[in-house]
Amino acid sequence: MTTLDTRDRPATQIEIADVVERTARLVDEHYVFPDVAARLAALLRADVDRHRRAGSWPALAGTLTRALQSVNGDRHLGVRFHEQPLPEDSGDPLADDLPRMARESLGGIHRVERLRGNVGLVRIEPALFGPALAGEAMTAALRLVADADALILDLRETIGGDPEMEALVCGHLFDRPTHLYTMRQRHRPDRQFWSPAPSAGARFGGDRPLAVLTSATTFSGGESLAYALQQHGRATVVGERTGGGAHPRTGFPVHAHLHLSVPVASPVNPVSGTNWEGTGVVPDVEVPAAEALDAAAAVVADPAGGGRGRTVLSS
Repeated sequence: MTTLDTRDRPATQIEIADVVERTARLVDEHYVFPDVAARLAALLRADVDRHRRAGSWPALAGTLTRALQSVNGDRHLGVRFHEQPLPEDSGDPLADDLPRMARESLGGIHRVERLRGNVGLVRIEPALFGPALAGEAMTAALRLVADADALILDLRETIGGDPEMEALVCGHLFDRPTHLYTMRQRHRPDRQFWSPAPSAGARFGGDRPLAVLTSATTFSGGESLAYALQQHGRATVVGERTGGGAHPRTGFPVHAHLHLSVPVASPVNPVSGTNWEGTGVVPDVEVPAAEALDAAAAVVADPAGGGRGRTVLSS
């Protein structure tokens, strides 16, 4: 794979054909659903002449992403352009950047607050980083609100996450180990994720009212936490329908400036028997994202009135 910095010159047809073939091969080998993977690989190879007309690396990233998402709309599947050339031995640029992102966002703990009525609020942004990166910060945030009469988790700007961190959070919100989901993987055995047994120290627990705020921006790991809490009947989801990306992904460089994202697993919730891929998490109380906090405060103040049935509120 070339490592030349080719930002300032047009992509040649030979280079584009090489990128298309690399992309097709990697998708065929790794995409979580083998039948869809084969269709996508065939589609890319059949349309190589169209991709050759892209003319630039950003344009090629766009045409490849549209093609990859044309079969089943998987938003975790696509090609991203990088302004700076990727190192020859680069793995997954997004994963490599997580330590910096966690450090600069204080572990994703954007806001911890006590609201009127002794309601705790924890806002997580931009992601549920893994326990190794943010476990201490998350535990500290959840312990700060452990004595609240009700809790609101704000996931409106949570666009990703680590399943181990989701389990850690749920360990503070359930009173017993709870099966969150089973991860179906193409090249590895299925793996179950459970919330841990209650640990020593302050915990909010599983009995007091809990609401989760969502928006159309909420995606991937943020959706996973909201969906698990909703399906187990532990939380009322308030806000907007989420983005609809359920499949964990990994990344591969396909050129010095192009990075391929490929979903490699699919979660199955033990309650619903499915997940939120393509549909998003449907809120129990549907309001514009900007109004979700006020609506959730009303729900947790009167949890019986908030209900588990779906409600649509408009201003």
